[in-house]
Amino acid sequence: MAKLPDPNYKIIAENRRARFDYAIESDLEAGIVLAGSEVKSLRTGQSSIADSYASVEGGELWLINAYIAPYKQAGTFGHEERRRRKLLVSRRELARLAQAVGREGMTLVPLVMYFNHKGRVKLKIGVAKGKRLADKRATEAKRDWNRQKQRLLKRG
Repeated sequence: MAKLPDPNYKIIAENRRARFDYAIESDLEAGIVLAGSEVKSLRTGQSSIADSYASVEGGELWLINAYIAPYKQAGTFGHEERRRRKLLVSRRELARLAQAVGREGMTLVPLVMYFNHKGRVKLKIGVAKGKRLADKRATEAKRDWNRQKQRLLKRG
């Protein structure tokens, strides 16, 4: 019998530009500390992580400049749209991320924000290195060639 898709799993926001602008070396899943009005707003799907990034500061991991739309029904108990949000990772992961950013010159880029199978908000963070213009062109040329190759294989 086919397994039914999980009703709780839902992608909230995706940073499609990250895979074009950065070479993703590795990724990890992090929890995120949110207020109640932020979670309710995310359930309606009103958020963006396109301009955001993660940073290790003071022994903690922070998500900076992520947009979560205000929840109208919250009234005065709402939240700031672009506030800094704390990310939850293990100490070992935090040390590895701090080393990658500090020594190797990597960037922490949010890739996907989603509700996991338990209904909790998670953020997939990529440890990435910025691509130069020539690298971006090469990636695009490779993608175009693969598309063209698939078309040729389909026809013949």
